[in-house]
Amino acid sequence: MAHHLRTSRVIKLLILCLLATVVVVIVLAIQPVIQETSCQCTTNRNTHTGFESGKGHQLAIIVPFRDRFEQLQEFVPHIHQFLNAQKIRHVIYVINQVDKYRFNRGSLINIGFLQSREESDYIAMHDVDLLPMNPDLSYSFPRNGPFHVAAPNLHPKYHYDDFVGGILLVANDHFQMLNGMSNKFWGWGREDDEFYRRIIDAKLTVTRPTGITTGENGTFKHVHDEKIISRDMIQTVEQKKNAKRDRKTGLDTMNYTVVSKNNLHIEGAECIVVNVRLHCDTKSTPWCELPYSVKQLIKLHKLQPEEQKTWLQQRLNNVERVIMARRVADEKPSATQRSDR
Repeated sequence: MAHHLRTSRVIKLLILCLLATVVVVIVLAIQPVIQETSCQCTTNRNTHTGFESGKGHQLAIIVPFRDRFEQLQEFVPHIHQFLNAQKIRHVIYVINQVDKYRFNRGSLINIGFLQSREESDYIAMHDVDLLPMNPDLSYSFPRNGPFHVAAPNLHPKYHYDDFVGGILLVANDHFQMLNGMSNKFWGWGREDDEFYRRIIDAKLTVTRPTGITTGENGTFKHVHDEKIISRDMIQTVEQKKNAKRDRKTGLDTMNYTVVSKNNLHIEGAECIVVNVRLHCDTKSTPWCELPYSVKQLIKLHKLQPEEQKTWLQQRLNNVERVIMARRVADEKPSATQRSDR
């Protein structure tokens, strides 16, 4: 009898436990997912391990960009790791030109500054195809004036004294004081040389790395391949005449549209891609568009040798047809000549 009572109590206890479990499961099922609504997250996307959010300086890497995604895939994780090693708080802005006009590096850097100035206090004007390899290259805040990381004695390609391209660090206050970069330089080159003149006119001093012993062949990795991506090196006559110091355009004359803005993650490193459409005043800078004949020559340059021969032969045939048509027209007697006969 006693054994029967104990068995009955055990069964009742098991039933109660089962009912309690069911109740708990039901209660949990109808509750909201608290983890998603009460996350203790920082709003600063660029606060990395070992960095103090909100203290010190923050660098905005400004990458003027068009049609170089393979280089971007290598650049973003590399520069992210390089700056983390120096404990440089940073954000990477990729300013992607999506309009029909020629590439305008100066305008894209201006846009990058305008996009980033609220969260960063200095910028790095940074080519996507130039990767720093020497850990002693400093990206710290350039307190005393622009700091040219890619110095002429270190850059793998450009070695003239006034060169300030490749990678240049500039404090926001100084960049604003200089009115940014010129917007007149469509196509590749010369915008950096004009910016150097702005720096000199403002009586600022460009400083460069010292004590770097890796030289021009070991300090940077230059990943540009002319066979894959050719540069728009064409200089029209008007463009050459206007390659002097520009005192009319800069940050205060920017004319552009932000098409979209998205975060992109590459191998765990984040960048912000800003797709922009530049607007060109064809009266003041008609060289923002190339003449049709020049575009045809560029098209020819991109073709394979056999395709180039075919392309040229087709145009020679067209020229011959035009010449023959003119000869026929010249040989055909005019109405006046026929009446005289």
